[in-house]
Amino acid sequence: MKKLIFILSLFISISSLLAQNSILKGKVFDDSDGEPLIGATVKIDYNNIGTTTNYDGVFQLNYLKAGKFTITVSYIGYSEKIIEVIITDGTLLLPSINLVSNNTSLSELEVIADIAKERVTPVAATTISAKYIEENLGNQEFPEILRNTPSVYVTKEGGGFGDSRINVRGFEQNNIAVMINGVPVNDMESGWVYWSNWAGLADVTNKMQVQRGLGASKLAIPAVGGTINILTNAAEFKKGGNVSTSIGNNGYTKHAVSLSSGLNDKGFATTMQLTYTKGNGYVQGTNFNAYSYFLSSTFNINKKQRISATVIGAPQVHNRRSISNFYDSVYLSTFRCPVDDSIDNISRGIKFNPGWGMLNGEEFSWRKNFYHKPKAFINHYWNFSKYTKLKTAAYVSLGNGGGTSARGRGLQNQNVEGFSGYDSFQGFGVGIHDSSGQVMFDSIIAYNQGQYVEAFGGYNEQADTVRDYPGGNSLLGDGWIRTASMNRHIWYGVISTFEHNFSEKLSFVAGIDARYYIGQHYRKVENLLGNNTYLSSKDINNPQNFIDFESGSSFGSFSENSYLENNSLQYHNDGIVKWLGGFTQIEYSSDKFSIFSSLSLSNQGFKRVDHFNYLDDDTLQTTDWQIFNGGTFKTGLNYNLSRNMRLFVNAGYFSKQPIFNTIFLRYRNIINETAKNQTVKAYEIGYSYFKGIFDLDINAYYTEWGNRQFTRNMFLDNQDVLYVFDNISQTHKGVEMEFKLKISKKFSVNGMVSIGDWIYTTNFNATGTVLDLFGNTTDDVQDSVLVLYGKGLKVGDAAQNTYSLTFKYRPIKNLSLNATYYVADQLYAPYNIYEDQFYHEGGQVTKLPIYGVARVGVFYKTKINKNNLSFRFNINNLFNTLYLAELNTNTLDANGNLYTSDQPEFYTRNKGYYGFGRTWNFGIKYSF
Repeated sequence: MKKLIFILSLFISISSLLAQNSILKGKVFDDSDGEPLIGATVKIDYNNIGTTTNYDGVFQLNYLKAGKFTITVSYIGYSEKIIEVIITDGTLLLPSINLVSNNTSLSELEVIADIAKERVTPVAATTISAKYIEENLGNQEFPEILRNTPSVYVTKEGGGFGDSRINVRGFEQNNIAVMINGVPVNDMESGWVYWSNWAGLADVTNKMQVQRGLGASKLAIPAVGGTINILTNAAEFKKGGNVSTSIGNNGYTKHAVSLSSGLNDKGFATTMQLTYTKGNGYVQGTNFNAYSYFLSSTFNINKKQRISATVIGAPQVHNRRSISNFYDSVYLSTFRCPVDDSIDNISRGIKFNPGWGMLNGEEFSWRKNFYHKPKAFINHYWNFSKYTKLKTAAYVSLGNGGGTSARGRGLQNQNVEGFSGYDSFQGFGVGIHDSSGQVMFDSIIAYNQGQYVEAFGGYNEQADTVRDYPGGNSLLGDGWIRTASMNRHIWYGVISTFEHNFSEKLSFVAGIDARYYIGQHYRKVENLLGNNTYLSSKDINNPQNFIDFESGSSFGSFSENSYLENNSLQYHNDGIVKWLGGFTQIEYSSDKFSIFSSLSLSNQGFKRVDHFNYLDDDTLQTTDWQIFNGGTFKTGLNYNLSRNMRLFVNAGYFSKQPIFNTIFLRYRNIINETAKNQTVKAYEIGYSYFKGIFDLDINAYYTEWGNRQFTRNMFLDNQDVLYVFDNISQTHKGVEMEFKLKISKKFSVNGMVSIGDWIYTTNFNATGTVLDLFGNTTDDVQDSVLVLYGKGLKVGDAAQNTYSLTFKYRPIKNLSLNATYYVADQLYAPYNIYEDQFYHEGGQVTKLPIYGVARVGVFYKTKINKNNLSFRFNINNLFNTLYLAELNTNTLDANGNLYTSDQPEFYTRNKGYYGFGRTWNFGIKYSF
């Protein structure tokens, strides 16, 4: 009997096991970068069975019975995911399981930065991922990663490292708000953004979003054309790091290392990154050296509070190509003339740069930029409850550095035909330039020291000392030095946002934005070029200032304070700006639709201190505060037509305070009594379709920008007259489209189309004020009204129509090939107030030829010792296409007509820059 019971029990057990022969398999990945998560826990609500993932993120659960179960996937630092599965006999292979980091520092940053939620926030936005940047940027400038975004135009200007600029919807970057972690970085005086100050930002960017138009930000920021939101990496919750190196054309080399501590038991995590980049530059004489550093830490104070700190900086020095439209005789044909071989054969190529040469056997340039602008953030997140939160970002930014240029003149120039005596380029083999167009710096030093230099007209009769020379008086000053125009500033501020959710659908946000900025501006002697001294006579408080020492220009050292030792010439002034703003927003969001309205108010004050043009005991040396109030109002509606379609509309009004140099005229403490706020009205409508296989975004926009001002000095009737032009208005309208098509698992196509119509809508009128001998305004007013005829002219400096098409192919696992073709059309030279044709009706702006460029890339990732090793290779301008990226003049023929691009005179009479030819880069990255 016992044997029978034993046999029956054994049979039942075997039958039970045979009935539980199902297998569950799957893979767990990091949602942000697609990397496998090693050691993730996978549990099933059946007999407490569980396992962990291996080095490939793979897990397997055996001996499961058929039925409906719930599995829980968890990993430290990531949000838990619960999945319902139905198990039948055999093996069930789950789709990839992606866990999202619960790094609240990063998610809360998105709230502070007002990152638009795709398909939810009613604005036109494009988001660029860190993975896309890593695979495609290479040795391009950081803003160039946005080239395939609708209504965005990027050029490299002169071609120096970090000298690129970006336009959005036809607006220059001082009318585009650039934010890093929700903190504005536009210059507090001019609104400009200097990308060389942020050279290492691409390496630590987690996400980059372009919001075109007034955008979703609640702050009163200068988002006329759009907002560029850049979110840096937060401290990684995963322990690890990476090292990388890359090379490229013209000696480009970059090395980087990143390390992360991971999240420990006490809630603390730290990530750091260091990079070093150097190269000779694509353009002649534009070598560069740049470092960058990044440090981010986060600490969980308790379950309701978290604090994070981030420090970022990028000290750099680079030589530039800067060509003056007024003084340098450098025309398009100096580089290339593609329509006339007889001219093109003697052109010097698109890399030509007239501002550099050799000094003691080493590269030396008139134009050199050096700067260091570290920025530190401290963010505090406080969740009072599930419904109420407070987020605060405090920050400080320091800046020191500047740009060099020539100062002086060769006064024996009357002995040399065609030589003005200045440092400007007058021709090959003329003046200070040799037959190749390089500056003869060794000869300049010889001339400065009294030696005979035939090219400069003979001997320097006043050797060893260069002097200021008012009005070109030949009795004062001979020779050259190199000076540096300095910008030294401190800027600190705080942004605090209070958020309360009345319900799951209704939320309220309010906050403050406070900033204070002090900028010191002066010019110093950077290199005496063999002279003993420089005599500065422009300082009314020290008119006989002999400067006999040099102050260097290496990476913008904060210990440099040469102005305190009287090493200052030409000018020395301070700009002080204060800002206090408040904002509020209310939003209702449901499954069907969402609607928001926001209001911001700001009070901005400007003050100027002039140490050169006013005596120290003169009360006019420091101005009173000039106060301007501004603000924004925005509202928008997003309506979900279905699960796959949405429609949105938005509208806004922006009262934008004038910039510093509009308030203070002629670089003096002359107050512009007519200064007033600019006004912006914007309207937008859009439609989105998203199916996974095919995504489409299309929108139309209309923007009115009015009440702008600018100034010009003119000499009329033997009088120096200052004209202030006002009521300048322009209209920008257009249509934008983006699409993504997944043809198969291996092949996809992305595309972009933007068609714009940007024009000036008014003529510009000005009344002149007569100036005295010292440049100060008088009570005399010119009777005549000066008119600039701009109505109906196209807005220049950016392509109004752009198109791009990108193909991506994955032939095998971990290998991707991509190719992009980009087209720019309807590109015009900017309207130039110094060209006489615009003071009469019928003025015209020059249209540049349409152009298209191709780029290709390869990205491959593999495993070494269970860690990732990736390779990338990119070629930009694959076919070495010759194209004009920007034009700075609108030259007319004898009959008053513009030259066209099929005429040689178009190239021999106009000035501008060609785009880069073919460039390449190759990189390797090892992650552990």
